[in-house]
Amino acid sequence: MGVMIHAVVLAFGLILPLGVQNVFIFNQGLSQKKYLHAMPAVVTASISDTVLIGAAVGGLSLILVQWPLLTNALYGAGSLFLLFMAWGLWRSSASKEEAPKAMSALRQITFAASVSLLNPHALLDTVAVIGTSSLQYRGVERVSFALTTAVVSWVWFLGLAGAGRLVRSKDHTGRVRHALSRLSALIMVGIAVMMCWKLFAS
Repeated sequence: MGVMIHAVVLAFGLILPLGVQNVFIFNQGLSQKKYLHAMPAVVTASISDTVLIGAAVGGLSLILVQWPLLTNALYGAGSLFLLFMAWGLWRSSASKEEAPKAMSALRQITFAASVSLLNPHALLDTVAVIGTSSLQYRGVERVSFALTTAVVSWVWFLGLAGAGRLVRSKDHTGRVRHALSRLSALIMVGIAVMMCWKLFAS
């Protein structure tokens, strides 16, 4: 039980802060006409997190720590990708009256995988925090730690898409959708700038 509580607290501490993954999943719940239509993004992000957690706990992702050049390449590519996404989101939210354009299932999967697996913050946080924290456990305890952390991600993303759907159902004027889309774009730009700063600082 102590291992599971540790995993829950740690997982929520990592995923609760506003990040690209959270913004993307929330926007899918906001833009899709039905909750189930946002499931490709939710499932893809959840599976991606599960893979990263498994890699971190298994020690495979420690390559990022040992190869600084790879980390810098991830920061560079990730910042460009975020700027591209922010630009597209800003353009799609140009009108307050029109709801954000819903992505197809294939585009949801592609973007969710990209913001999950190509996100340097997600990769490095998983390695530095979850991977390191799991070292104190062995055998069944380590497996329980990894599974609990993964379950938290699944529950969080399901709830986040549901929150987006709830906002859509209550926002009859479109003003809240418009403001949140613009805020999401600005958050992406901010994260991209921060990643560029870390890249040049290193």
